[in-house]
Amino acid sequence: MEIRHYTDVELEDVDRTGFQGVKARYVITEKEGAPHFAMRVFEFEPGGHTSLHQHPEEHEIFILEGEGIAVNEKGEEFKLGPGHTLYIPPHEPHQIKNVSGRLMKFICLIPLMNR
Repeated sequence: MEIRHYTDVELEDVDRTGFQGVKARYVITEKEGAPHFAMRVFEFEPGGHTSLHQHPEEHEIFILEGEGIAVNEKGEEFKLGPGHTLYIPPHEPHQIKNVSGRLMKFICLIPLMNR
């Protein structure tokens, strides 16, 4: 068993094309011996966003704080706030934006089996 506070993990800039003001803590990964899932805690600065992107693994997201929107491939926007959950299937285009004036944080789980 490994126990630690999430803030003990380094907060890293997410350096991907089209991402702005996005940081992550990779709190549980293969490095900790997790064979099936990775857990990350993302922080979006006010106005921070991802690009519209997709990937082969599903995403399971739980919004902790702040307000944002999720955008689908049709450009439809869905409001997000604390307590909202998102399931993003594999290969589904999506974008996340922080539309508030304060930090937005969420937990994101992904499977490791496709890596």
